[in-house]
Amino acid sequence: MKNSKIALLFALILGLGIFLAACGSSSSDKDTETKENTSGSEGEVTDFSIAMVTDQGGVDDKSFNQSAWEGLQEFGEENGLTKGNGIDFAQSNGQADFMPNITRLVRDEYDVILATGFLLKEDIQKAALQFPDSNFAIVDETVDAPNAASLGFAEHQGSFLVGVAAALKSETGKLGFVGGIDSPLIQKFEAGFTAGAKSVNPDILVDVQYAEHFSDAAKGKLIASNMYDNGIDVIYHAAGGTGNGVFNQAKDIKQNDPERQVWVIGVDRDQHEEGQIGEHNVTLTSMVKRVDVAVKEIANLGKNGEFPGGEKLEFGIEEDGIAVTTTNEEAMTEDIIKAVDEWQEKILNGEVEVPTNREELKAFEESL
Repeated sequence: MKNSKIALLFALILGLGIFLAACGSSSSDKDTETKENTSGSEGEVTDFSIAMVTDQGGVDDKSFNQSAWEGLQEFGEENGLTKGNGIDFAQSNGQADFMPNITRLVRDEYDVILATGFLLKEDIQKAALQFPDSNFAIVDETVDAPNAASLGFAEHQGSFLVGVAAALKSETGKLGFVGGIDSPLIQKFEAGFTAGAKSVNPDILVDVQYAEHFSDAAKGKLIASNMYDNGIDVIYHAAGGTGNGVFNQAKDIKQNDPERQVWVIGVDRDQHEEGQIGEHNVTLTSMVKRVDVAVKEIANLGKNGEFPGGEKLEFGIEEDGIAVTTTNEEAMTEDIIKAVDEWQEKILNGEVEVPTNREELKAFEESL
């Protein structure tokens, strides 16, 4: 009897052990399955994250930073990621915010940290060396580090084409260019725009002024006011949020005098909506710099384990990184569009080499 009880007890213990082992195996298998599915179902990613640090223009600058964030949002939609859950941004109100924002995103373990704008170069360079296990990317600058990718654009090409449109649209023979910060990058816009305009009319006048800020709409409005008062009828801005002031001034003029022909050329994204004033629209066209395309490209490369550390990616007309809008169908006539297309073909086939700085622009003008 005693032996029977011992045998029964042993059988119960053995059975319990087998049951627990089975549960443990099931749990282990479930964990493995969960890990295997961290990339989610098709079209969905849950184990990759990317965040951006804005420059001083902010994420809603209706220009450069906004385009970058829209690119991240599109990437998120395609991969099941949302703000705070796979994609995010850190707003910078000034240069003092750059490094703290970068460091916070490193601490939050984002796989790729993207800096939007050349103003962040120094901080991204430091961060890439300080945090070798993190990946960084910067738009509009070049960072020398094996864990950093650089994204560049052929802004001069697109600026040339809107310069062509401006020269053909102008009734006064006077154009304006409003830049943000006078720098090699913004000089690419300036040189390309002037070259395009003078290719159509070598005698056209181009007034160039810099606000020395990318988020001072009041300064942009003041510069535009003076330009329009001096007979300029088309202004191209490459000034981020400062350019909002250019639009505001043009719309004020249009509202007070609907018959007056004043135009703004937008930058970085299609700024047609910014030009709407009642039944009129003062946006002639926009030089679209597809920052969203570049951002999505770097995000997809990172997601696929192909982050191009130490490399520089270039986006021009040929790569669909640069475009000219025709949203304002009334203003961008068929003749203007045809001329823009013809000059674009000349750029693509190498017949025209667009200048990228003032020195090259001077030589270009001398050749006309």
